[in-house]
Amino acid sequence: MRTIKPLIALAILLIASISCKEDTKIAEDPTISTFYFIRHAEKDRTDAENPDPELNQDGLDRAIRWAEVFDPISIDVIYSTNYERTSMTAAPTSVKKNVDIKYYDPNSLDIDAFEAENEGRNVLVVGHSNTTPAFVNKMIGFDKYSPMDDNDNSSLFIVRIIDGVPTDFRLKMD
Repeated sequence: MRTIKPLIALAILLIASISCKEDTKIAEDPTISTFYFIRHAEKDRTDAENPDPELNQDGLDRAIRWAEVFDPISIDVIYSTNYERTSMTAAPTSVKKNVDIKYYDPNSLDIDAFEAENEGRNVLVVGHSNTTPAFVNKMIGFDKYSPMDDNDNSSLFIVRIIDGVPTDFRLKMD
């Protein structure tokens, strides 16, 4: 009888601990996606009729500075609209990070698919004065940002989504 009581007590403890483990959920690491949005750098304005100008010298310099800004950040994917000025802005970061540029059309973008495709990644998106704030607004789920001033080539919008909850802020890099 003396050996049965400790065995019964041990059995009760084992059963209790097993049933408690089923109710206890282990906290998982959160899924964090970070999106960096910039507008293309300064474009060549010498031909007002050109719908797809390249960058001017100031823009080339800024594109290189953007690559320096993103140097300490791990970038998994880079998106750009299919224009000379946006792809030229993205190019130095693309080369430095050894990440190919993916082209997107802001007019046909499926925001849910975009978020799902880039879940858990660090993403750079290069757009325009109207498309960049609109894209950020879609990511955060409400209209917070209006189109950028035509001379604003230095704003950086950062959207971080942690387990589906977005946060955002805007920095001026000049």
